Amino acid sequence: MKTYLAATAAISLLLSTVAAFPQVAATAAGSAPDLAYEAVPNFFKGPPGDYMGELQGVATNSKGNIFAYFRGPQTRLWEFASDGKFLKEIGKGFYGFQFAHSVRVDRHDNIWTVDEGTNVVTKFNPDGTKVLMVIGHRPSQVAGPYATPKGPNPPDEKYTLCRPTDVAWDQQDNVFIADGYCNNRVVKYDKNGRFLAQNGSEKVGKGENQYNLPHGLQVDHGGNVYVADRGNARYVVLDNDLKWKTSYNQYGSAWSDCISEGPHQYLFVSNSNPNGNAPGSWKIGGQIYKMELDGTVIGKFGHAGKLAPGFQVVHMMDCRNPNQIIVGEIESWRMQKFVLKGSK
Repeated sequence: MKTYLAATAAISLLLSTVAAFPQVAATAAGSAPDLAYEAVPNFFKGPPGDYMGELQGVATNSKGNIFAYFRGPQTRLWEFASDGKFLKEIGKGFYGFQFAHSVRVDRHDNIWTVDEGTNVVTKFNPDGTKVLMVIGHRPSQVAGPYATPKGPNPPDEKYTLCRPTDVAWDQQDNVFIADGYCNNRVVKYDKNGRFLAQNGSEKVGKGENQYNLPHGLQVDHGGNVYVADRGNARYVVLDNDLKWKTSYNQYGSAWSDCISEGPHQYLFVSNSNPNGNAPGSWKIGGQIYKMELDGTVIGKFGHAGKLAPGFQVVHMMDCRNPNQIIVGEIESWRMQKFVLKGSK
């Protein structure tokens, strides 16, 4: 019975995430030079006889190990060595896993997962053997499966998340969460999980301090927050107190963002082709853009395509090394590695 309830809830979530927004062309495409790049074919080697599902989250740690967080009959988290060899599964059967959305690794190599189905963000220690913190609350099993909400969203709350999408941190280890499909806000907590501030609310909007599905989130070394506002096709920039600064509107459909490490940080964004691949969408989507933090475009690479090295809905990227990009794709159920050549 429990399996049935979990499956029913997951199906409800899945149906509510399909093709919600039209593809938007990137106006920066004409001025963005093409970056030289190469794919590393067949880099990741999973365990024999086992397969990934929908690749929702990818991340790397300071050792170069790669984490893949994906959906399937069960949500799972795999760790690979820097050479692409499978190392282990983390959190098998974990109560906080139901409908994967994001995995990130903080500056201390702690592993964080964002689960859209359980409404929780979980902090694991660096080897994944211990849960250190949980933010949010999983709906009680006794209440049965939760149908996709209809009508206005209920008022947001400080510690209850609603289909969260991403997590990031500043240099003081404050925690920033994109929350998400129904709360349409960004929330800031301190390093102990205490609520500090938020930007946005449960109300959908397209003005300043409003969102229509904040789908990705990153924080630079200066503490600025970069939000992939997917429904509004823009990347919003906030200061460390979550006050509005600006938005970048020229990069198409705002699915995901990534900020590199090092003294000179770069921002990567994905103008992903949408779920369902509507007619004409491949011509205006599929690229990943590299830019300065101020929004100045440096270049673009990649293209839409079902076969590797094409992109089939890039849901998340890792760019710890700005010359090595790892992408996770929803509809091709794969993770790919790319190397930028002669990058600035």
